[in-house]
Amino acid sequence: MPINPDAAGSVGEPREFSWTSDDSLLYSLGVGAGVTDPTGFELNFTTENSNEIEQKSFPTQVVVMGGGQTPGFGDFNPVFLLHAEQHITLHQTLPSAGKGIATARVGNIYDKGKAALVYLENDVTDLDGNPMWSTKSGLFLGGEGGWGGDRGPSDSWELPERPADKIISYTTRTDQALLYRLNGDRNPLHSDPTFAAAAGFEKPILHGLCTYGFTGRALLHAVCDSDTDRFGGMGGRFKSPVVPGEELSVHIWENEDSILFQTRVDERVVFDNGVMTLR
Repeated sequence: MPINPDAAGSVGEPREFSWTSDDSLLYSLGVGAGVTDPTGFELNFTTENSNEIEQKSFPTQVVVMGGGQTPGFGDFNPVFLLHAEQHITLHQTLPSAGKGIATARVGNIYDKGKAALVYLENDVTDLDGNPMWSTKSGLFLGGEGGWGGDRGPSDSWELPERPADKIISYTTRTDQALLYRLNGDRNPLHSDPTFAAAAGFEKPILHGLCTYGFTGRALLHAVCDSDTDRFGGMGGRFKSPVVPGEELSVHIWENEDSILFQTRVDERVVFDNGVMTLR
């Protein structure tokens, strides 16, 4: 059975889950916190027992946390799956440990001709039903288009003509993917040289969501003055893979009505169409 466009809008069963202080510490290290200054300004993200410091979590941690039971939307060849987009919205500040209830749904399904673009969404509440965060992932499924469906809205994001107002650069570790994979994504594409070579890469590549986490970390510090209460959300499109050890530069444009960003390795764009929101 191919992709089923009629699955759009279907909702799965809610699922309760939890996360711990250790989970938050591991995620923080996985997105590079503390590397340049282990006892400095990111100590509240990398330790739980430092004097007069309260542990905090990076907002982007929600991408590796519990999700609801996603309804089926047909069959596809996972070899041709690309994680095309990622968006998050924080309805409240993410605590370093807690419990939540996640409800997953299949969002819009678009016909891109030679591929399908499927959006999977998750809404998370606390145990009392108060909204905590929402996520939306766009999956590009090669070979699954062509049924004559809606192609989806056109792209309205434009790169500003002026230089970025701020540029924040972080160098990833050569073992970054080995550390980040401990957050739950054990895809051998990010660790096994043989598997990576079979997929057409010279060496294992960094998780796209690790690049996403580095980008969110830069936005938090540069735009929110490291205040997690101000971080409302971020989203955009994955453009090209990153090799562990490469330097990520987040270019940020602060306008009156929007915050735009783009992540690059030298001149190569790796995350595009970035939009950030504040709370």
